Amino acid sequence: MPNLKIFKSKIKKFEKTITVSGDKSISIRWVLLSSIANGVSEAKNLLMSEDVMAAINAIKKLGIKVKVHKNSCKIYGKGINGYRYKKNLIINAKNSGTLGRLILGLLINSTKPIKLIGDKSLSKRDFKRISNPLSKFGASFKLNNKKNLPLIINGSSKLKPIKYFENRGSAQCKSAVIFAALRTDGTTTIKAKKSRNHTELLCKHLNLPLSIKSNKSFDLIKINKIENIKRFNYKIPSDISSSAFFIALTALNKNSELTIKNVNINPSRIGIIKILRKMGVQILFKNKRIYKGEQNADIQVRSPKKLRPINCPSKLTSEAIDEFLVIFLVAAKAQGNSYFKNLAELNQKESPRLIWAEKILKKMGIKTITTKNSIKIFGNPNLELKNKIEIKNYFKDHRVFMTSVIASLSFGGRWYIHDKDSINTSFPTFLDIIEKINK
Repeated sequence: MPNLKIFKSKIKKFEKTITVSGDKSISIRWVLLSSIANGVSEAKNLLMSEDVMAAINAIKKLGIKVKVHKNSCKIYGKGINGYRYKKNLIINAKNSGTLGRLILGLLINSTKPIKLIGDKSLSKRDFKRISNPLSKFGASFKLNNKKNLPLIINGSSKLKPIKYFENRGSAQCKSAVIFAALRTDGTTTIKAKKSRNHTELLCKHLNLPLSIKSNKSFDLIKINKIENIKRFNYKIPSDISSSAFFIALTALNKNSELTIKNVNINPSRIGIIKILRKMGVQILFKNKRIYKGEQNADIQVRSPKKLRPINCPSKLTSEAIDEFLVIFLVAAKAQGNSYFKNLAELNQKESPRLIWAEKILKKMGIKTITTKNSIKIFGNPNLELKNKIEIKNYFKDHRVFMTSVIASLSFGGRWYIHDKDSINTSFPTFLDIIEKINK
């Protein structure tokens, strides 16, 4: 079974330095914004995963020329009105919720109907949450089962600005509305619950007409129409969400140390760092620097002598939403009971991740109490697995696969993990780095 990965032994103590792949969120945003810029933009260290390639293929279908090389990518932008809308156009977002939602904001003025499709997992996710605000601009949508892909968007040439309250902490929905507002006469106002802010930082770096006023819980964002975007180059930093797996691996294994080079440490993305520090893991930022508005650093992690349990503050949920599966593994080894709440958004991901967290922990013999919105994990610092554990039928969610690998290397047992090609959506080199650490 070539798509099955088997692990039968724990990892030994390690002291390593690694570099992980480029940040997926920034990579997709660079692709989309470069496609409506004027001239040739180039990116180094662009994440060459299925999600990013789906974004590249999407803009190519809209008439944008792209050249992909081994270590770089060039996009030949045609300006804000440069898309070519062909008849019967179909765009495939595959597994990428970021692409699927953000590109709708750029298609808001399409002159012909466009069909957006995705894979089995993406087709189960809620797109009504983005079609509702985008329809207020003047576009119209037809969705499968009134909320799913495939959908058809009919744009409008007479877009009107809107006021939008984003109360879920969804950076995807917020970003799609920002993209739509860039094409709209007048001022669009967004009151947005705190979430990752890569789109806003990139817009500010490009001097686009966007302003932000912040308080503890919400950002008030105002956006106006743009006439043009200058071409721009970008050296993509490493992805904190990809780094999270190796941070957790270090936290779970005694006498180990790891340095991860040039990682994006955007404050809206480092919830896992704050949470694991509270649990006793020593994590340092070295060589901190600002690049195009984003904070980057080398991350140094040392394994703790013991892990403390945590009653996780709700304010950290949106900052760590993509990393909770591995955070739960760390809680499983803590000396006491940990509690995490406000997690409903986890079940809106590639798979119902809160449900899968419970399944994985149960297979490991860890007691949990789970609701639709929370999980209590009864930690066992002495847990050593001997049994066989099989992980399959998880909608090929890359994070379920990678979390299972970290669990196998940290707790032992005989793990049979199916669908290893799922990592191609976000982190194709994951197993190569695991092998490097495990030498």
